[in-house]
Amino acid sequence: MQPFVPASWVEGGDAAVVDVRDPWEYDSIGHLPGAVNVPFDSFRSDEGEAGKLPPRAEWEELLSDAGIGTDEEIVAYDDTQGVFAARFVVTALLLGHDPEKLHLLDGDFSSWQREYETTTDGVDPDPATYESDPEAETPLVDFETVRELLPAAESGDVTLVDTREDWEFAEGHLPGAVQLDWRELVDEERRGLRPESELRELLEERGIVPESRTVLYCNTARRVSHTYLVLRQLGYEQVELYEGSLTEWEDRGGELVTE
Repeated sequence: MQPFVPASWVEGGDAAVVDVRDPWEYDSIGHLPGAVNVPFDSFRSDEGEAGKLPPRAEWEELLSDAGIGTDEEIVAYDDTQGVFAARFVVTALLLGHDPEKLHLLDGDFSSWQREYETTTDGVDPDPATYESDPEAETPLVDFETVRELLPAAESGDVTLVDTREDWEFAEGHLPGAVQLDWRELVDEERRGLRPESELRELLEERGIVPESRTVLYCNTARRVSHTYLVLRQLGYEQVELYEGSLTEWEDRGGELVTE
């Protein structure tokens, strides 16, 4: 799996390009040539499958209307260093799209426009037929699984990673969790990933190593999506997502600690 791709790959390829920003940004500020607009709010659901995933039928309709077919290669971007676009990519993954055909622009719209063309021309895609795969294996774990893993996390046998900010972590986190703000993985100037050597050093310092089973959470599965893709980019194989994250955890009375 190669989640992150450079701008040169996007420009020279034939993948379906998805812009997840608000429509006014897409229309007024501009977008990548040929990109279709699938706003972030259009694929979020408070009532959907597995917590925050949209209902499968709505997802299929959304991608079909955007002209994206079932087997198509997809690359998504935003203008927030990739965190919103990462949620699109992970949504597609969790609903059964081929992970080898899912990518995130390494950077964002602001970094793209420094060197590449943008446009305000409208895009009117030909409708396609998109079918998700309800039988696909995904890295999803649920509330019960995470609760059962807490002793292993506290003993260090499982790495439970909180991808929120320091102050959020201090206010309350899952027992045994280590803190890794997703923004620590991003180069603020380049707006894409930090160099691989820096990423590996940071992760090792936090005890997040490839050999360990790693489970990620945040509040509503947005930030965790970006961190998941970074770990997969680095070759981590045992990475799982707690989709419900703290929103579900607290609603169901899960234990939180502050120390």
